Amino acid sequence: MEPDKIFIDIRTSELTLAQVLQEIRRIQSENPEYEIFMDGDAHAIAGRIRVRRDTQ
Repeated sequence: MEPDKIFIDIRTSELTLAQVLQEIRRIQSENPEYEIFMDGDAHAIAGRIRVRRDTQ
C-alpha cells in the first residue's frame, strides 16, 4: 500500500482557513484518484489512493 501523500503541511502553512478549503477543492479536482482528508496526527491535508471495492 502506498503511503499517504501530504499536500499541505498546516504547521508551516500561512494559508487562511478559506484558502485551505479552496486548496482542498483544487486538490480534489486535480487528483480524483485520491481521497483527500485532514490528518490530525500529521497536522496536514493529506491524500491516499482510493481503494475500489467491488460489491458482489
